[in-house]
Amino acid sequence: MAGPIATAGTAAPRTGAEAARDRGGYRPALSLLASLFFMWGFITVINNTLLPHLRSVFDLDYTQTTLIESVWFIAYFVASIPAAKLIERVGYQRALVAGLGIMALGTLGMILAAHRVSYAITLTALFVIASGITLLQVAANPYVAVVGPAESAPARLNLVQAFNSLGTTLAPLFGGYLILGRSASGNAAAGASLTPAERLADAQSVQLPYLIVAVILVVLAVVIARFPLPAIGGSGGAGGSGGAGGAAARAAEAERAGLSLWRHRNLVLGVPAIFIYLIAEIGVSNLFINFVSQPEIGALTHAQASRYLFLLWGGMMVGRFVGSYLMQRRPAETVLAGAAIGACAVMLVATFATGHLALWALISVGLFHAIMFPTIFTLGIRGLGPLTEEGAGLLIMAIAGGSLVVVQGWAADRFGLQRSFLITAACELYVLFYALWGSRTGAAAPRPAGA
Repeated sequence: MAGPIATAGTAAPRTGAEAARDRGGYRPALSLLASLFFMWGFITVINNTLLPHLRSVFDLDYTQTTLIESVWFIAYFVASIPAAKLIERVGYQRALVAGLGIMALGTLGMILAAHRVSYAITLTALFVIASGITLLQVAANPYVAVVGPAESAPARLNLVQAFNSLGTTLAPLFGGYLILGRSASGNAAAGASLTPAERLADAQSVQLPYLIVAVILVVLAVVIARFPLPAIGGSGGAGGSGGAGGAAARAAEAERAGLSLWRHRNLVLGVPAIFIYLIAEIGVSNLFINFVSQPEIGALTHAQASRYLFLLWGGMMVGRFVGSYLMQRRPAETVLAGAAIGACAVMLVATFATGHLALWALISVGLFHAIMFPTIFTLGIRGLGPLTEEGAGLLIMAIAGGSLVVVQGWAADRFGLQRSFLITAACELYVLFYALWGSRTGAAAPRPAGA
């Protein structure tokens, strides 16, 4: 993972002329890259409307349903290192095009899965889509960080992440209308069984949405391939050239000699914090529609419930703006601790209450989850110095924690869907621990033998 991330931490100082050139040249590229963040946020959340649909089509239990999302996040773990190697070999621009191509291939696989009504092909296609998104994540995040002036890097990253939130907010409306709204399962009462003919029709209802997405991905890939993205330092640059960036990378490697990541408690405890947080976020979003559709909660159809999912993701977008404002006046650790307490409280309400109180409690957790990933990430790499790139790589790989959402599916099958959200509440407690103690720098963590 060090390859692409290294660029963000080891970019060579630029001359005044170079900085002036970048200030005028990176903005169109940033606008284009924002569309990538929008698309992968959009496609990721489409799964949240797709899961209850697939549960009805394939007659799945909760374990099998959440396994679909587990496969999605396993791709982050499996594909991240190959993605880094590919970027080192072909550069950022070609890697972005390749990532979009892989995603388009996966969306076409979803059309095939709908035609064959195949659970196995569905899992495979989703893994391919997630692998393409992983490549985009590994390439686009560091590129956005270094393509412009260093002093405005946080503002650029927050800006494109806002577009990612916009994608996650709009996706439930798209999925609710084109998938759930056009299917028998989406308009049936909770627990209703489908006839074989209805299942076949429902399976094929995903073909049009994924065809639309595939076309958009291909068009976007062509645009990025032809767009003159500004070159940056590091291995591969924007298009694959090395040069001065390679010398900077070698100098940074020499500087890192003799240092150990294991001596930074904020990173050592930050990796499991992101891993555990992803279990909480993905568990809520994956099971949201099934939860609010229950007679004792909202008594909604899946199509109606998808509109409330829009509010969950919209709350995360609002929460990011509010959290950014608060962090200008309060330490990030304090804001993170408050968010963890709030998230744990509303998850306990969702677990033990009924009716609209439980429904709105689950929706409100999006406000508290909003700042968790970026804040944990920032605190995790704080003070790492020359080790920043390796630490960032570990934190990105921790996104694979979302694959353990299958544990919550298992708990929902055995103890009830509502009680399974106690797992989410427990995850929030670890985030609270990290905010109050684990994120502190200056205290050495135990160093394993040979590290």
